[in-house]
Amino acid sequence: MLSGEAMNVTFDEKQPIFQQVANIIENDILNGTYREDEQILSVAQFSQLFQINPATVVKGISLLVNEAILYKKRGLGMYVSTDAKQKIKNQRRDRFYKELLSNLLNEADKLELTTEDIINMIKQLRKD
Repeated sequence: MLSGEAMNVTFDEKQPIFQQVANIIENDILNGTYREDEQILSVAQFSQLFQINPATVVKGISLLVNEAILYKKRGLGMYVSTDAKQKIKNQRRDRFYKELLSNLLNEADKLELTTEDIINMIKQLRKD
């Protein structure tokens, strides 16, 4: 199973490719391409699909194994862990709060924006 994202990958130079591979797999879990206890593509398949070194794919998958998003069935491949979707959401919410919102509020302070100003801007973006 391949997501539209996986089929049209252009790697960003600002982030290591192995992290981008992990993000693609996470996105595929979030959007339902891969479900709990379902096998993901093999290292060789990812490598061929993305036209990247298999070691890079292994490193990206290893990140997800270390975070208990994926698990290995010996001789069979890698599978999506139970509650992987919720774990990914929790991690991303935490990162969103610590990184993005913190940066947003720091910049808002520099611009002397009030909380109400920020909320109105967010509401306007949601309408668009």
